[in-house]
Amino acid sequence: MDTLTDDTEGCYFNRSVKFFYESSGKNISDHWRKRDYTIVSLGMAVCFVVIFSNILVIVAIIKNRRFHFPIYYLLGNLALADLFSGVSYLNLMFHTGPWTIKLSKHQWFVRQALIDTSLTASVLNLLAVAVERHQTIFNMQLHSEMSTRRIFVVIVFIWLVAIIMGLVPTMGWHCLCDLENCSTMAPMYSRKYLVFWALLNLLTFSIMVAIYTHIFVYVRRKSKQMAPHTSQMRHRETVMSLMKTVSLILGCFVLCWTPGLVVLLLDGLGCERCQVLRIEKYCLVLAECNSFVNPIIYSLRDKDMRTTFLEILCCGSRQNRNHSNSAVHFNTMDQENSQKSQSAELMPRSNGTPLASDSTVS
Repeated sequence: MDTLTDDTEGCYFNRSVKFFYESSGKNISDHWRKRDYTIVSLGMAVCFVVIFSNILVIVAIIKNRRFHFPIYYLLGNLALADLFSGVSYLNLMFHTGPWTIKLSKHQWFVRQALIDTSLTASVLNLLAVAVERHQTIFNMQLHSEMSTRRIFVVIVFIWLVAIIMGLVPTMGWHCLCDLENCSTMAPMYSRKYLVFWALLNLLTFSIMVAIYTHIFVYVRRKSKQMAPHTSQMRHRETVMSLMKTVSLILGCFVLCWTPGLVVLLLDGLGCERCQVLRIEKYCLVLAECNSFVNPIIYSLRDKDMRTTFLEILCCGSRQNRNHSNSAVHFNTMDQENSQKSQSAELMPRSNGTPLASDSTVS
């Protein structure tokens, strides 16, 4: 973005980052204040926790074959997106405060693109999880029969779209030639882009909430039609438990990211009375905290995941532990298919599809 040539008429390609910040009213101190030290220190601490906890989740899913199902591959990819988010915010911590004015425009766009990419990847992952849950539960199964190859195609597609969305401002949707429409929070982003970005993500949140609401209503209605057979009751409880886990993940994500997206939307709409810069940092911290919430949810909700975490942290000393002490377990696909056949003989079919076997989450 930076050039050594004269500016094109109406454009400011040869101006510094500081110029755009001053033009938008987002002034940056050229010296470190106590507040800057506090923000960077806390931010870096959160980033290291995010990176470590999500590496733990990814290793646990790879290590434990009981997690080798489509839903867990998607949750592992969500952990990868959170890990990427931690790296992105760590990069931000090293290029914020007084350091910001030393950035070239290209470096500034890369800094922002990393954060946008991580958010897009997280949102698309959660949408993929919602669709996967909708598909499996409406077929009265616990795990999707989607092949591993297809799941990895979905994961690759998610990251391709995320990278493209992160690069959109760099590729031209900026305000370097439209200074009056520059954002206050992101001084080289166009306000129109912020409106598009915020509305797109808020709309996606609404779609995911609608999908999960539809699933819960369906499961509740279906459970009333089930015969009081032990296998059926266990299956229903397992499905509902896993649904509650992924719903908690979605709920925390929406709660952590919605305030920031609303603030971006208000900035994009040019709300001068909203004083978005006063709450910008708080929204940023809240959004980043979401990236280490998921490992906590897994630890609290899934005993098998918790056991695997302990095995990894204890350097494998628990590898030979008998997993029968755990209240949860995940069957292999062969075991599930075998139990499906047995369940089909014992239970009536309400829609011609036998119920999937138990695989449990606390």
